[in-house]
Amino acid sequence: MSIRRAVVGVMGAGEGASAEAVALAEELGECISTWGWVLLTGGRPAGVMAAASRGAVRVEGHLVVGVLPDEGEGDGRQCTAELDLALFTGMGKARNVINVLSADVVVICGAGGPGTASEAAHALNAGRPLILLAVPPLWREFFCSLAEGVEIASDVQECCRLIEARLTEA
Repeated sequence: MSIRRAVVGVMGAGEGASAEAVALAEELGECISTWGWVLLTGGRPAGVMAAASRGAVRVEGHLVVGVLPDEGEGDGRQCTAELDLALFTGMGKARNVINVLSADVVVICGAGGPGTASEAAHALNAGRPLILLAVPPLWREFFCSLAEGVEIASDVQECCRLIEARLTEA
């Protein structure tokens, strides 16, 4: 008998991620693995994606999946070394939809750019639970105005409790 593990997508800035977002993402990745969930990120070796992956691999039994925008390492882009599974889509930024649809819950960690904002919007559009962690007030106001049920986490531990609650609702 196989048991499907829940997939938690962590999205945020790559290059240009704040030190706070990177530290929170690393702690969040570790927490996700500790709870036994699969971590899904954009897979690149930068910012929130790399930090969450670093945190997740500290836990025995981790599973870290990266959904990458390019076709593989031969085209000049690389993935973070901590991935257990790298999915090269060749879809550029359109891969953001795959990130969201592959996750049971989506967490936005820190302020991001248009790509991160699109992932939050795709999550709401697809009916995926969306949790915001350390996002700017304007982001909170905007995404909460688009749909009911957007959760705001004050810290990583609360974020993981919210993830658990959303997963048990499903």
